[in-house]
Amino acid sequence: MRKEFSLSGGKVMINFSAKYCDNIDKVLESESFRRVVVSYLEMIKRRNTKHYKYLNDSFVHEDIDDITDQIVNLFKLLMVFKAYEVIKIQSDCRTALESKDEFIGFVEDFYSYWRRLERYTIVHGKRNTEGLASTSFIEANNKFTGLILEIYRKIERNVLLIEPNVYRQVPAGANAGLILTDSMWPIPYEYELLHDIPFVSSIIMDSPFITYPKSNTRDGLFAESLKNPLNTAYINRDHFFCYPAKVGKLLAYVYFHRDLMAHGVSLSNLFELAREDEYTGKKPDIVYVFGAKDWDNSSRQVFYDDVKNGIMLGYVSYSEDVDYFGYMKKMILTLHNLIMIKRGMLPIHGAMVNIIMKNGKSANVVIVGDSGAGKSESLEAFRGLSEDHISDMTIIFDDMGSIDIENGKAIGYGTEIGAFVRLDDLDQGYAFKEIDRSIFMNPDKTNARLVMPVSTYKDIVRGYPVDILLYANNYTVMEEGGKSISYFNSPEEAVRVFRSGARMAKGTTSESGLVESYFANPFGPAQKVEETDVLLKRYFDEFFASGVKVGEINTQLGVKGMEKSGPRNAAIELFNIISSL
Repeated sequence: MRKEFSLSGGKVMINFSAKYCDNIDKVLESESFRRVVVSYLEMIKRRNTKHYKYLNDSFVHEDIDDITDQIVNLFKLLMVFKAYEVIKIQSDCRTALESKDEFIGFVEDFYSYWRRLERYTIVHGKRNTEGLASTSFIEANNKFTGLILEIYRKIERNVLLIEPNVYRQVPAGANAGLILTDSMWPIPYEYELLHDIPFVSSIIMDSPFITYPKSNTRDGLFAESLKNPLNTAYINRDHFFCYPAKVGKLLAYVYFHRDLMAHGVSLSNLFELAREDEYTGKKPDIVYVFGAKDWDNSSRQVFYDDVKNGIMLGYVSYSEDVDYFGYMKKMILTLHNLIMIKRGMLPIHGAMVNIIMKNGKSANVVIVGDSGAGKSESLEAFRGLSEDHISDMTIIFDDMGSIDIENGKAIGYGTEIGAFVRLDDLDQGYAFKEIDRSIFMNPDKTNARLVMPVSTYKDIVRGYPVDILLYANNYTVMEEGGKSISYFNSPEEAVRVFRSGARMAKGTTSESGLVESYFANPFGPAQKVEETDVLLKRYFDEFFASGVKVGEINTQLGVKGMEKSGPRNAAIELFNIISSL
């Protein structure tokens, strides 16, 4: 991004490297501030609000630019003078200021409009000055927040002529800040349109970070393309950023459009941000382009196995329909899983946790299930019951991982340091306890989501032996006194259940009712059924041969009235099983 300011799709980008306003005068005199005023006026004019009628009647004007000039000038005067002094100095402000209530109502509405925008600050850092750049950027963001608050408070104070007795230190500046670097990697000819797109080297977030994406569910499967989708794509490099992610042990370059910035920032709570020395000059395993446009305006959600360059490429074209974090997260994990299948490892859509009981017994448990089956909710139940039962709990993965066979043992690895969970299915008390470091998405809607850190990168790539492997059944109604956990007698019996991937859909996708998905994993295995079938037979034979307990856990998450108690009952039964090992 070379411009000092952009405002598009309700998102503000402020480039501190191009221009930084370090005092009130510079803020009010900036073209950026003027752009925000114009955008606000255009919005209230379309709606014909009472605030627009008031401004329209208060100023002599021919168009919105005239009103903007007069508002900016009035704000400048109110930085120095009281309202009654401004009227004496500049009589054409009399009409606007004589009605204090209406003026303050406009100021409050304008301030609220600013705070409803997604606001990002950007600085282009230099190599070898990371510490200095990060420190000064944090200070710059804090000062910018202070300036916005001071402008707002000074205007109201000089109009109302009273000091406020309650001060709310809200994040009035930026929601998040990005330090960018220019990174060079051995880019193949076919990827040249990605050249010169800056990499994110640091992110500063003002938590809780709350976003309101236009879409709230993900739809369909990612299809395989036999041709490189970048061949017919168009990218404005000034509108794109790259998040270098560590996805398990793989390196991924995630390119995203500025209108999808909230999802790019949210990656920081889900995938470890690679450091400069980990990606500079290195070819990635994965490249994902999110939000490019096709020359023919077609809509595509595809992956391409670029055997020639050794890159698994993901591509989702620009559309309001894909303004949902699931399209960011799930494509990245699909690309990861496709690589795992090629390497002979078994991708797992589920959760894995290392549990140490208070009596010293421990187990590494994997719960497999598609979206809404109850894998993440089971982890939350474990956490909620930890005080009474658990000494220690380490999450290896909370959505996607892989299992390898090493020296005759099944070893589990994770991909993410965070979790992308349904707010509806979490204990509200727990969600609010995590508010200071979480990212909330559409918290007022069905399928509201929370992205929060749950593990460390060291833990997810360490490798844990699998002791218990369970399929998450969220639809079977348990009889009173019935067992929540049962075991399979043979690999064939287990594969039938795991392969069918049955679950009661919970509204996390466009599906509804009792549905099936191949191996409960539409993100890689569903696209490579033949190859995965070979892995399923080999791995389940190994599980039974090596003594892994393979069974089914009834979470009852899809049973009305059992959304909380189902996972809790299953968790208690699992604790009893581990304690008796």
